[in-house]
Amino acid sequence: MQETSLRKRREDEKSLQSTEPKTTNLQKELGLFSGICIIVGTIIGSGIFISPKSVLSNTEAVGPCLIIWAACGILATLGALCFAELGTMITKSGGEYPYLMEAFGPIPAYLFSWTSLFVIKPSSFAIICLSFSEYVSSPFYAGCSPPQVVVKFLAAAAILVITMVNALSVRLGSYVQNVFTAAKLVIVAVIIISGLVLLAQGNTKNFENSFEGTKLSVGAIGLAFYNGLWAYDGWNQLNYITEELENPFRNLPLAIIIGIPLVTGCYILMNVSYFTVMTATELLQSQAVAVTFGDRVLYPASWVVPLFVAFSTIGAANGSCFTAGRLVYVAGREGHMLKVLSYISVKRLTPAPAIIFHGIIATIYIIPGDINSLVNYFSFAAWLFYGLTISGLVVMRFTRKELKRPIKVPIVIPVVVTLLSLFLVLAPIISMPAWEYLYCVLFMLSGLIFYFLFVRYKFGWAQKISKACQAPEPPPQASSDARPCLVSLILTRVPRRQGWTVKASSWICTAAT
Repeated sequence: MQETSLRKRREDEKSLQSTEPKTTNLQKELGLFSGICIIVGTIIGSGIFISPKSVLSNTEAVGPCLIIWAACGILATLGALCFAELGTMITKSGGEYPYLMEAFGPIPAYLFSWTSLFVIKPSSFAIICLSFSEYVSSPFYAGCSPPQVVVKFLAAAAILVITMVNALSVRLGSYVQNVFTAAKLVIVAVIIISGLVLLAQGNTKNFENSFEGTKLSVGAIGLAFYNGLWAYDGWNQLNYITEELENPFRNLPLAIIIGIPLVTGCYILMNVSYFTVMTATELLQSQAVAVTFGDRVLYPASWVVPLFVAFSTIGAANGSCFTAGRLVYVAGREGHMLKVLSYISVKRLTPAPAIIFHGIIATIYIIPGDINSLVNYFSFAAWLFYGLTISGLVVMRFTRKELKRPIKVPIVIPVVVTLLSLFLVLAPIISMPAWEYLYCVLFMLSGLIFYFLFVRYKFGWAQKISKACQAPEPPPQASSDARPCLVSLILTRVPRRQGWTVKASSWICTAAT
């Protein structure tokens, strides 16, 4: 009798275990080398092909220009170390959002989410696509600037194609990313090796008196940093994959300390390569710096440079669209945006509405903007929140002492990065005020209106407006001839090589027309 009851109890335990939901845990498969490769591959994109001219125009001499590139690398390294502490202390996804929520509460966190959706991510996408169109069109307009209509039309076409690719298939988007990442590394290697060969042959004339004619102002230094740091954007991404790093408390800071200085070295060497064949004046007059370099060094194979630069920029644009679409999706899921943006195609498993929304906003930025004004617009907003987030690290050293800190940087590092961020935000406004800064501030503050109406207090009339914008939900019963639908899912992790790991939490379907 006792044996029977024991057997029955075991069977009951097995049946209970079988009914429990199964979850997929991420495997720690990424070592130190993989972490370094992720940093290098994420940071190197379109920036190094468009920023040299803008950095030089603000420093006016070769020596200060190279110093700015090195200083940007140091600042990016220090910022990444601060984010490594935040990422291992607050293990929540969503970028800066959970860090700001823990440090300062919901309003700064919501404003970051709002600014990312409408300012930082779409302006970044627009800048990269404008860079692509300038490099593609410049060989057809030798000796003059391509017409702005042509540049903006090509940029809009690039946004349309990339948006379609990412909306149609996760796997197709990842294939595009892999191919164009390889092309990016090829062109960087070609420029660096060619420049070093020329330098070894004695082409050092342009480096003589490299500080002559320097006329720096506080605002000019700030704008030079804006353009240099644009090329380093992505330095804060590695802590998002902490769960997949082997021995993350050792490998995460090591990957940052090795990876970002490696990128800095590449950027300085690429600028040195440019200056071996162009004077400062010639570089400023060049419509596409890398194309001019290719014409002077690689002729008759100079066509390789604009082709591979175009591949590099389109790869960066694809990666930007891929990640930003998921950010919009999460915002819709959390109730910060329309619920329709949290729908995912049940057939293709892509957040198509979120990706399309992101593409539309980026296209709007292309119409009135140019690369330099958009870089200033982007950098102002980005470094405002980078500084606020890292200042939150300092605040939590005193207000959240109970939190475990597997990685703990000396407090002087977040203090220095916060002060530098404050300088980067204020210096250009004070010495060289421009309309884009005012537009950026007004747009960020407008998020407060939506926060109080739709998120905080949820006024009845505001909810009616929100519901009017939603697609109607279908009845719960399913039919055999049901049309394709969009499903709201919670993604437990962003893509891996063999597709997506998904965990369905709620099913909100609308029939696709």
